[in-house]
Amino acid sequence: MVNALFFVYSWFVFAPLMLAATLLAGLLCFVLVPFLGPRRAGRLTAVPWSRLGLLLSGVQVRLHGLEHLDPKQSYVIVANHLSQFDIWVLYGHLNKDFRWVMKQELRKVPVIGPCCALLGHIFIDRGDSRAAQASLESAKARLVDGTSILFFPEGTRSRDGELRRFKKGAFRMARDLDLPLLPVTLTGTREILPPDSLRMHPGTVALTLHAPVTVDGDDEAALDQAVERCRSAIAGVAAEGCLEPT
Repeated sequence: MVNALFFVYSWFVFAPLMLAATLLAGLLCFVLVPFLGPRRAGRLTAVPWSRLGLLLSGVQVRLHGLEHLDPKQSYVIVANHLSQFDIWVLYGHLNKDFRWVMKQELRKVPVIGPCCALLGHIFIDRGDSRAAQASLESAKARLVDGTSILFFPEGTRSRDGELRRFKKGAFRMARDLDLPLLPVTLTGTREILPPDSLRMHPGTVALTLHAPVTVDGDDEAALDQAVERCRSAIAGVAAEGCLEPT
């Protein structure tokens, strides 16, 4: 009975409210960015939009490892990817100005795509490696004064919840820019909204920040070591399911 009621709520209350909130946030974004810049405009639009989405969907977020986050430091953030809700959790609660690396197709999503472009997020054409590299190169100049860049190094959502193999693009950028990597684990979001499903479930998720990792060397072995350290940190918490505050 409870599940049936929540399903009705999802479509007839949550969906209309979030559609209206998305349109409003998008309008504010277009108005504010020219005057306030992407950083402040994003904090005033995208962050409240994300938190509202979580609130209305009955999702509580528990935070762990915030002591690893230096507000003045720019990072290359790497996170696992389980659900569309990952976006709201990271944007709403990471408390860090960052730019997403997202697939080119998302640019075409009404309201959200144009706003992401306006806020400086980076669209990657995964079918054109040269264009993708050029997009990342153009983003490097923005990573100053604490502004960071966020990758899902698996490349796409995990359909079965298992952590996939990491691609090395984020790690090469961290090495080239001499920036620390910040591994982040998301747990519980797959249960909120499973892949290939439109049926939400209220619940609790966790956002865990790990100690920063540096790429100690210019060779491929140093890159592989950084990949393994980040993946091991993320995988360890993902396997345990860190939902109790520490």
